Amino acid sequence: MNIYQAGPLFTQAEQDWHRKAKAAMEEALAGEGILARISWPGEFFSAEEIRAWGPMAKFHIFNRCMEDLQNAQLVVALLDGVQVDDGTAFEMGAFYTLGRGPILGIRTDFRNAGDTDDSCVNVMLECSCKTVYRSLDALTKGLVDTINEL
Repeated sequence: MNIYQAGPLFTQAEQDWHRKAKAAMEEALAGEGILARISWPGEFFSAEEIRAWGPMAKFHIFNRCMEDLQNAQLVVALLDGVQVDDGTAFEMGAFYTLGRGPILGIRTDFRNAGDTDDSCVNVMLECSCKTVYRSLDALTKGLVDTINEL
């Protein structure tokens, strides 16, 4: 099972959250005997590699992210913030269009940022998700259940 972990990764706090989430998901899956590879773009390249590529860096990053999305059977997307990160929104839309599997959202932000009183984020993003979880614990349980349903 290949899982793509989408979300902003530009600050130390965001990177720390992704590492924590990945470790929690790996632990939950291993505890159920589920073999999975979880990838997130923050681990694809070093800052030195990106600098060395110069103007071509954006193409290397885009192509690697698309390759991992195309090989994934499931996406977990971090939806926190006033507005969902634009790269995350693109990755969700691309994966949804590929029809390769479910998208599980996680929004720990208590603010609603949706188009209706009952939506937590933009409806196009929320409705592309099988479920939007409100905590990491709920996500890890939901991830195990979702994989067992596949």
